Amino acid sequence: MAEAERIIGTPDTPDAAGDGQERPEDAAAGERADSEGTRPAGESGTGDAAAPPRGKRRIAVLFVVALFAYALDLSTKMIVVAKLEHHPPIEIIGDWLKFEAIRNAGAAFGFGEAFTVIFTMIAAAVIVVIARLARKLYSLPWALALGLLLGGALGNLTDRIFRAPGVFEGAVVDFIAPKHFAVFNLADSAIVCGGILIVLLSFKGLDPDGTVHKD
Repeated sequence: MAEAERIIGTPDTPDAAGDGQERPEDAAAGERADSEGTRPAGESGTGDAAAPPRGKRRIAVLFVVALFAYALDLSTKMIVVAKLEHHPPIEIIGDWLKFEAIRNAGAAFGFGEAFTVIFTMIAAAVIVVIARLARKLYSLPWALALGLLLGGALGNLTDRIFRAPGVFEGAVVDFIAPKHFAVFNLADSAIVCGGILIVLLSFKGLDPDGTVHKD
């Protein structure tokens, strides 16, 4: 028997190591996969395949927030134009807060009325920048901030394009009039809230891609 084994020899195929026995190279590959947090091809779980990527979820949050802010701003402006324009202001809290329809050709809170076209171009540029930045978005707070900024910019840009006196020169509808303060609208509020949140996130060192850095 020993002489027959010597003559025939041991097969040199990879499977000859024995059924159920782990080869050294397979063990090393498994250790590398575990240390890198990856799985070999074909071993990904069904739960991971079914779950949407985290980046896509953050992008969805951004656009949902933007759509909500835009729809709320647009609907309130339509109501103001239909019910409040050319009518006396409505007192909400005495003289401290009123609803008063104002057409504003300037930027947020009525600043820079002589640069309507420039502000329109800036609003369009902000929308483009946010859309490009969304591809690298992995942070939920940044998604909320950019969503508010995008919704507010779209709201006022809609006025710039479609309202009188003309395309890209339209006056924005403002109606929230606090005492001793400029009249503004919900789009302005969304832009300011989004900007404040972005500043806070920057101070905390949180980047849009979800990484945190310490200066």
